[in-house]
Amino acid sequence: MKLGYKASAEQFGPNELLAFSCLAEELGFDSVFVSDHFQPWKHNDGHAPSALAWLGALGARTRRAVIGTSVLTPTFRYHPSVVAQVFGTLGTMFPGRVVLGVGTGESLNEVPAISIKWPGAKERRDRLRESITLINKLWTEDRVTFEGQFYRTEGATIYDKPRHKVPIWVAASGPLAAAMAGQVAEGFICTSGKGTTLYRDTLLPKVDEGLKRAGRPGNSIERMIEVKVSFDTDFDRAMEDTRHWAALALTPEEKMNVEDPLEMERLAAALPLERAASRWIVSADPEEQLAQIRPYVELGFTHLVFHAPGPDQPRFLKLYAEQVVPLLRSKLG
Repeated sequence: MKLGYKASAEQFGPNELLAFSCLAEELGFDSVFVSDHFQPWKHNDGHAPSALAWLGALGARTRRAVIGTSVLTPTFRYHPSVVAQVFGTLGTMFPGRVVLGVGTGESLNEVPAISIKWPGAKERRDRLRESITLINKLWTEDRVTFEGQFYRTEGATIYDKPRHKVPIWVAASGPLAAAMAGQVAEGFICTSGKGTTLYRDTLLPKVDEGLKRAGRPGNSIERMIEVKVSFDTDFDRAMEDTRHWAALALTPEEKMNVEDPLEMERLAAALPLERAASRWIVSADPEEQLAQIRPYVELGFTHLVFHAPGPDQPRFLKLYAEQVVPLLRSKLG
């Protein structure tokens, strides 16, 4: 089992985020994953540093941790060939340590940046599948002329290819994308706090179904989950910290087609604290953290990446590394 740290690029600027992530490695976390947003979920005090530039700095400042995106959308703001070049470079510089986490995207990030009409879920999935095919071709072939439904290249070559393949992990919140992860990816990503039945009865079985359909063994894919935890010795502080990420508690219907951080911020600010905290494992007790995290491991997740909502990330990292992480490693493997 691997334990990682989620670098919240929507909440902190690039320099702060780099310091937090280096501290996470020093404290024994196995990985650092960063979100790739063009716009954050709130306007006031929001941030959105470039994940592509930032990962280069993170790789140079760390020595051991696996680093990657959770997640990037290689279909609208970025052409897949550009993503292949960037992650080819990162994989060459930091071999064996880089992961390309991808997803179908959010209108909040893509629409304002390039002024497109936001397509439906099927087209977004089809684009993602095609982009993965093209990225893999560019990493393994020269002079790639590609004629896809959405993307084309003509005699394209990535001249600095990673010697060891950069694994592609697909994020999914629904059954069709989960099946795609099993078919074409080296990893599957999802987020916590959505109810056990979704993971047990839908997402993980669909990953297995995709693996079987592609003739791949069940252990050929890493199963990662971002676990949303708010831990502090002061329970009231842990609860209050979740206000920073109240937008996560909005339903898909409430935030559908919301492309303005000011509007997202307004919607989130209207939520009561109890609802803002509903997606988080909130406690001041390490044993309670263990009890609420254990079910994810029992479901089969092998890589847990912890996302903390509070403004004092060094405090969280030190408390979690001291009080919770040893318990998780000793009890969960």
